[in-house]
Amino acid sequence: MKYLQAAIVGGGFIGKHHVEAIRRIPCTKVVAVCDRTTEMAKEIAEQMGIAFFYDSVDDMLKAHPDLDVMHNCSPSNLHYEVNKKAFEAGINVLCEKPFTLHSHESEALIPLAKKMKLLGGVQYNYRHNVIVEEMKERIHRGDIGKPWFVSAEYLQDWLLFETDYNWRCDSTYGGNTRALPDIGSHCFDTMQYMLGEKIVSVLCKRYIMHPERMVNGKAVKVENEDAAIIHAKFESGLEALVRVSQVSSGTKNDFRILVEGTKQSLSWSQEQPDRLKMGNRNRANEELHADARYLTGRAKDKIKLPHGHVPGWADAFTNSIHAFYKAIRNEGDTFDYTTFEEAHHIMKITDACVKSDEMNAWVTV
Repeated sequence: MKYLQAAIVGGGFIGKHHVEAIRRIPCTKVVAVCDRTTEMAKEIAEQMGIAFFYDSVDDMLKAHPDLDVMHNCSPSNLHYEVNKKAFEAGINVLCEKPFTLHSHESEALIPLAKKMKLLGGVQYNYRHNVIVEEMKERIHRGDIGKPWFVSAEYLQDWLLFETDYNWRCDSTYGGNTRALPDIGSHCFDTMQYMLGEKIVSVLCKRYIMHPERMVNGKAVKVENEDAAIIHAKFESGLEALVRVSQVSSGTKNDFRILVEGTKQSLSWSQEQPDRLKMGNRNRANEELHADARYLTGRAKDKIKLPHGHVPGWADAFTNSIHAFYKAIRNEGDTFDYTTFEEAHHIMKITDACVKSDEMNAWVTV
């Protein structure tokens, strides 16, 4: 099997996890890393055992024309520019979310990828958790009857205090909306994947807890939201309620989904990622653990360890990258990574949420 050669742009928290995940996939190699300065790139390369390092994407692409894939883990405002450069160099792209800062940018990348005959994917990893796969299987098999309502929450508290600050709070780098593209987009992608249909309209209310945040003793204006509540409608008429927050005290990375059907409900929490809870009316509720003996379909295929060895966030993260690499290698006939087209629709959902909040009305995606 041909080794796939990968490069990482952006060696921060998420970039390092890309490196670790790639190394869990057979016949792959991370050959280069690029970061803001030579010193930062060199430090990351030394820490991660990567041979080449750069402070310029152009220099990296020029030095490694035989790259198979570039992982774009740069800040959101650089996603479009970096993705475009990789495509123009003839390299497939796996980009961190959000896809781009603005939807007109994501729209422009789709025809470019097709023109260059390259693949583009966005790293929405939660759809690759084995229990999410199992929920999708059971929903489409009709086990729960007809789905009639869906709810999702993604709650964090890392920006609870006015002294908490991150580059995402600066609209120049993070955009005019923050919680929605950062964590709300995971809700949108996971729900759409699980249900097999798109969100077509939204009613949204956004909240800014701290219009100003303290940075090095100075007040900095914040214009993007800390939290949001979204009422969404799918193509079939199915409705959903989504709540996202980065200021909910006591929650760390609390993403959960409940699908209510006419026969049964299914629920999952990513903080207990190996468990599927089934709500029943005329018999006891059930809890299924992630084990190949109990799972079906694609979920069964993704279980690598026996019961008790919990498949978690890092495993779903690796599954997501592996799905993209299988598509590059053209292994199989079904590829379930989030495509640029799907990610662009999520960008449009976010746009519609912002517009809905401004208008205080339902907005079509």
